[in-house]
Amino acid sequence: MEQLLKSTTAYAVLCGDYRANRLSHSYLLHFNDEKNLREALKIFALAFYGTDKNTVLGKRLMAESYTDCKVCPEADKKITAEAVTAIVDDSALRPAEGDKKLYIITDFEKSSALIQNKLLKTLEEPPAGVYFLLGAASLSPVLPTVLSRVKVLEIPPFSKEEIFAALERTKKSSVHARAAESCGGSFGEAQRLAEGSVMSEISAAAEEICNVIDIGKVGAVALKYSDITYRQELLAEMRRQYFSALTEQKKSKLQKPALVYALERIDSAFADIKFNSYFYSLLYDFMLNVCKENEKWLKLRR
Repeated sequence: MEQLLKSTTAYAVLCGDYRANRLSHSYLLHFNDEKNLREALKIFALAFYGTDKNTVLGKRLMAESYTDCKVCPEADKKITAEAVTAIVDDSALRPAEGDKKLYIITDFEKSSALIQNKLLKTLEEPPAGVYFLLGAASLSPVLPTVLSRVKVLEIPPFSKEEIFAALERTKKSSVHARAAESCGGSFGEAQRLAEGSVMSEISAAAEEICNVIDIGKVGAVALKYSDITYRQELLAEMRRQYFSALTEQKKSKLQKPALVYALERIDSAFADIKFNSYFYSLLYDFMLNVCKENEKWLKLRR
């Protein structure tokens, strides 16, 4: 993941600020990847200190053992009002080892309005040598008053090619291509999909749906997958399988015009899923229309 992050504009901006000796007092890293947000913040801390993870300082930063860089809250916990008060009080003390102190607060979007307001004054006018690096997977819960006091570093979704390459750097796997295509640009989501049997389950579900040509079976198959957790990932895998069948890389029971129609409907399904919480209805309508389209072309060819 480090290579992915270092290729971003956000990382280049922070490196540029360090080299120009014009670091902002407060940064907010917007990175839509809860799984890797804490790690990403530490990698950005390396840039803040102008070092890398192979140096003594870098190793201490990554291990969260450098006195002048505090990472909070503890892993898998939410920051509390008491912890914020302690940060504000601690920020008044001089750095212990260097000439600047960095406070990293991860999952900041999960902080209450009370907690965010407690930090406002310190974010805007921190003591000399004190800096903040906040991390958020989403900006919408962050108060506008906080956003106006920080320099936002935005990491957009990665391309499927970038994510595939990053997955392959860890180990080779036949599921990486599908995970990269189905993750929506999130490396953490791609990692989750590639782990265990998740991708295999999604692939099997997509294959069953894509091979339904009998209208009488539509209801049962839609019901079978109506409660599936990975809905967007399922639609992405269905699109991949339809495209593979259309380009004759994979056999299909559907006529080619019906495959084209299915691919067009998939795009609509992605839009509908954001407003349709009843996934059974979405799947049912999708398969029913594809089956009808297929039957239409079968009749024309008889």
